[in-house]
Amino acid sequence: MYSEKDYLMLSGIQHFVFCRRQWALIHIEQQWAENYQTTAGELMHKKAHDEGSFEKRGDLLTVRGLRISSRSLGMSGQCDVVEFHQDKDGAELFGYDGRWRPVPVEYKRGTVKEDGSDEAQLCAQAICLEEMFQTEIREGFLYYGQNRRRHRVEFTEALRENVKKLSGEMHELLLRGYTPNVRYSKRCKACSLEDICLPKLQKDVDVRAYIEQNIHSKD
Repeated sequence: MYSEKDYLMLSGIQHFVFCRRQWALIHIEQQWAENYQTTAGELMHKKAHDEGSFEKRGDLLTVRGLRISSRSLGMSGQCDVVEFHQDKDGAELFGYDGRWRPVPVEYKRGTVKEDGSDEAQLCAQAICLEEMFQTEIREGFLYYGQNRRRHRVEFTEALRENVKKLSGEMHELLLRGYTPNVRYSKRCKACSLEDICLPKLQKDVDVRAYIEQNIHSKD
C-alpha cells in the first residue's frame, strides 16, 4: 500500500509501456513536447471530459471526468467516462436506488495498438474503481477516434498482474531517479520527445567512452 504523497499519474502507465525512457523523461525529468498526435489526443480528451457531469438514461448512468485512485497501485488520475449499469451485483451509489456496475471507457485518438499500453491504462483504472466502490469489474472499453469504434477489454488475471508489476517498476525508477537508456526503434519517429531524447545519438555514441578517449588522447 502506498501513501498519497507517493502516488504516480495513472496515465503515465501508457507512456511506460510504450517506452520506459519516455516515461522517465516526462515523469522524472519533467520534460514534455507537443506534436500532432499529442495535440489531437488532448483535444479528444477535452471532448470526453466534463468533470462532474452526470447523465442518466434508464438503467445507464454516465459519469465524465471521475477522479480515481488506488492505494495498492500507488496511482491517481481521472477517467474519461465511467458507465454505471444497473446490476444487482454492483455497488451502491449515493443518491441513486439499486446497485450499479462501473465500466470504464477510455478515449484514444488512433486505432488499437499492439503493445498493450492502452489495455494496461484501462485495467489500472478498473483497479482504482474496484477499490473505490468495493466491487469487481470484469471489462471496460477503449474508444478509438480513427475508426469510431469501441474495443472491449477483459480484465484477466494476467493483465491485472502485469499492471501491478508495471506499477512496481515505475515506483522503483522514480525512487532511484533513474532514466533508462534508449532503445531505438521505428516508434521513436512518432514520439513527441524525439528531439529531447535524441535516440539515434544516444544509441550511436557512448558518452563515457567518448570522454575517456578524449582525455587519454590529450595525455
